[in-house]
Amino acid sequence: MTSLQRYLAEEIATDHLDGLLSRREALRRLALLGVGAPAAAALISACGEARPPAPTATRGPAPHKVSPPGAAGALPTTAVDWAGPDGRLQGAWAAAAEPKGAVLVIHENKGLTEHIRSVAGRFGGLGYSALAIDLLSPQGGTGAFADPGAATAALSRIEPAELIGNLTSGIDEIRRRAPDRRVAAVGFCMGGGLVWRLLAAGMPQLAAAVPFYGPAPDNPDFTGSAHTAVLAFYGALDQRVNATEPVVRAALQKAAMVHELVVEPDADHAFFNDTGDRFQPTAAADAWRRIQDWFARHLD
Repeated sequence: MTSLQRYLAEEIATDHLDGLLSRREALRRLALLGVGAPAAAALISACGEARPPAPTATRGPAPHKVSPPGAAGALPTTAVDWAGPDGRLQGAWAAAAEPKGAVLVIHENKGLTEHIRSVAGRFGGLGYSALAIDLLSPQGGTGAFADPGAATAALSRIEPAELIGNLTSGIDEIRRRAPDRRVAAVGFCMGGGLVWRLLAAGMPQLAAAVPFYGPAPDNPDFTGSAHTAVLAFYGALDQRVNATEPVVRAALQKAAMVHELVVEPDADHAFFNDTGDRFQPTAAADAWRRIQDWFARHLD
């Protein structure tokens, strides 16, 4: 099992422990990842020992009752495609009229959802043209998967080198569509982990990077991305991903990179996703404000 597959399997187990998935559904999704029933049961047990149940009060209100940050001024997105390293890639493009900069948005483990499209639109509303890439493009696109568990399983089978190649192609496409503008990468959950992997691969073309609760890669070396200014977000209750924070902190310091690592209080994993049960509006609003300040300093 690769580190990405392990992370995705642990995420499913944690979702079950937090009451977001039934045990039957969690076992089904783990089976799609190739985790057999005995191994799945052991994984759930291990995650349960590492993560005590979070108090119900830490969860945000129902998604429809709170307007997510930036939604009021969000721009519509347009479906686009371009030539990637091994075929056509798909995405959602939000074009700011006079872009101050541009953003690559990297989705969670369910693929390019409406939520992620909306995030691209919100960046467009701030004046940053944004491309939300669909990493399931080679498999027919996220829309080809009616089952979110199957989408996650398909993502888990993509080799890291292919993911990095397609993300790099997305950055190149942004630079073509928004020439002479600085580019940032923003990712969530699995996408946050891919932001760290981009930095480890060496991305001098990125002026800024914003990983949300993304797991650290093994032994990262960020020296090839030393000029990228990194703003990273964690939820105080997200013990699983927070355990990897010291790894990236040390790598950022070793590369002498401008960085700030923010731990949002009373927030859990996926606190920015307003369509999920862990949405924490106070933390999401604070993160949105901090991103705007960061971009004004490092992307405009």
